Amino acid sequence: MSTQSDTTGAVSGLLRGLDLTVTLAALLFWGGVLYWAQTQAISQVQYATAFVGGILTVYALNETRLAIKDGDWIDGAILIPASLALMTASAFFAINFEAVYLQRQGYALEHEYMLARLVIISLLYLTWREFGNVFLGLVLGVFAYAMWGNAVPGVLGHAGMNQATLLQVTVTDLYGFYGSLTQITASWIAPFLLYAGLLFAYGAFDLILRVAIVTAKYIESGVAQTAVLSSAVIGSINGSYTANAAMTGSFTIPTMKESGMKGHRAAGIEAVASTSGQVLPPVMGASAFVMASYLGVPYLDIVVAGLMPAAILVVSISIAVHYLAISDSSSQEMEFSEFFDETLSNKQKLFETIRFGVPFGILIYLLGVAQYTVMTSALYTVVAMMITGTLMPPIQRLVDGTDVGLGAELVAQVKNTVHGIRRGAIILAPIAIILVVISGVVNVFSTTGIPAKIALLLINISGGVLLFAVLLGMAVAILMGVGMPTVAAYVIVAILIVPTFVSDFNVAPITAHYTMFYAAILAGITPPVATAAVIAAGIAEANFWRTCGAAIRIAAPLFVLPVAFVYNPGLIAMDPGLNTALVGTLVLLGAVAIIYGLNYPFALTPGRKLLARGSLAVLGVLIMTYPSIVAKAAGIAVFAGVFFAEKVMARGLELPLLGGASQ
Repeated sequence: MSTQSDTTGAVSGLLRGLDLTVTLAALLFWGGVLYWAQTQAISQVQYATAFVGGILTVYALNETRLAIKDGDWIDGAILIPASLALMTASAFFAINFEAVYLQRQGYALEHEYMLARLVIISLLYLTWREFGNVFLGLVLGVFAYAMWGNAVPGVLGHAGMNQATLLQVTVTDLYGFYGSLTQITASWIAPFLLYAGLLFAYGAFDLILRVAIVTAKYIESGVAQTAVLSSAVIGSINGSYTANAAMTGSFTIPTMKESGMKGHRAAGIEAVASTSGQVLPPVMGASAFVMASYLGVPYLDIVVAGLMPAAILVVSISIAVHYLAISDSSSQEMEFSEFFDETLSNKQKLFETIRFGVPFGILIYLLGVAQYTVMTSALYTVVAMMITGTLMPPIQRLVDGTDVGLGAELVAQVKNTVHGIRRGAIILAPIAIILVVISGVVNVFSTTGIPAKIALLLINISGGVLLFAVLLGMAVAILMGVGMPTVAAYVIVAILIVPTFVSDFNVAPITAHYTMFYAAILAGITPPVATAAVIAAGIAEANFWRTCGAAIRIAAPLFVLPVAFVYNPGLIAMDPGLNTALVGTLVLLGAVAIIYGLNYPFALTPGRKLLARGSLAVLGVLIMTYPSIVAKAAGIAVFAGVFFAEKVMARGLELPLLGGASQ
């Protein structure tokens, strides 16, 4: 008994020690990130190598702590050496940067090759651990293709690589795993995820939930709309629809079910909200930063270009969710007391607005007005968030004339700041790992010439028809997006497919990128994998296939938007005007026609209902995709006629101009 007690005590002590070490490592890591953002004392490539080592230190310590806590000592025992290998390699390349990067391009010393082998093995283990067999198979397939491409027949074949060349391409030349995508992650994406961690720690998302609960009192489908809002906002920041479905679904799905909604519909709503959140500006699941880098345009231009498509998606999904909620006759009422102990006074609301509004205002001003770089804007936003997040609650006490417990309040907010810093690193770690791997994959693709070969293949299969090429590109995006964070899936299809659209089909670069970006998130709700739907169905204890069916009906316009982009280029504009507003409104009405047809609870016989749903869905697709504004307007007129006719018939009233026709 004593021995067991001693063992338990030793494990508890170890866990406490690791917990503290994770926090210290996160503080040091973010200190280095912010210092470089301010000074840029070393080159971006050298900084990227150090960044990988730093974030993997945090990851290794935290995941080892979790493994030991769960009793999985084997996983913990493997994690440590795998992460140590990556940390050692990062430190070696950062310290010996000039010799490795400048003096020995194209070859390496034997111990560097050995280190590169360990890097590859360790990264494969970590990516398998985080993202499963499918992604591991993809990476191994790319490496196999790189080495034995000479055995591949036809247009996709190439001369092949020996082992030394593969090690150079992925590791020792510092163009692979430490290449451009890792550099974007280190300099642009990382500070924004620190901002996200601080928002979590200071309670910004609790504030969003408060607003949503109040709003739900005035909207018939309030509970479901609350789920959409919270999941989409958080999903936009965390960059993974699968992780988001697990995180927000844990409270949104039970809430929807308690209001009377069927389990598979609640799960479908959560899966769609988590998936669609990936395209919401300003963060767009971190993909906006990568797109801006690829196109060589300011980040704010990418955000502006995405506003109209995001508005179309959000409005259509909200309408679909409303129809599903009323069809289940759910109560859609949320008790504030179930979530929060007390309401906020008007003064508290004002202070909360200042607390979160000032940093966000600084971000918008620096990006949009002052035209600062993304990195500098993020740096000042993070600093401002730390200042207002820590000081506003104590200042509020002083304004209220309550100085009792002022010191304790300040200490509590400092602890929240530290917690936010730690959480930011934990959010960043898995995204950084997969982007490091994807960076290596992209360099392998470039070295083998596969993008040009895919372009030839795509043109041949599509017969030069743009519609077929887009549909094939979407299929590739869905296949590549299985189990990946959005930004990783987008990067792969951006490398493989986008150049073909631009060079061979004369699609505008921004339109081509957005087409594949929207296609890249479809894997979250597309069976047979549909990872977001899998997670949501598990939480709801619902049938997977019925969940996928509900998700596809809700998000049907999402499957049409990539095609609509290429045939309606005015939808995607970095300097939107009246044409963007007009085309966007017409496409939105087409999306509403699809949503109405697929989700409205028609009071018709089964045969007529099926005919109505199919006809309206086809009509909506044509309105969304057909380029002629006159044809769109005609289709909308038909939809309007059907819409009002159904309202008349549902009420047993006579149709206008048709005398006694009624139902």
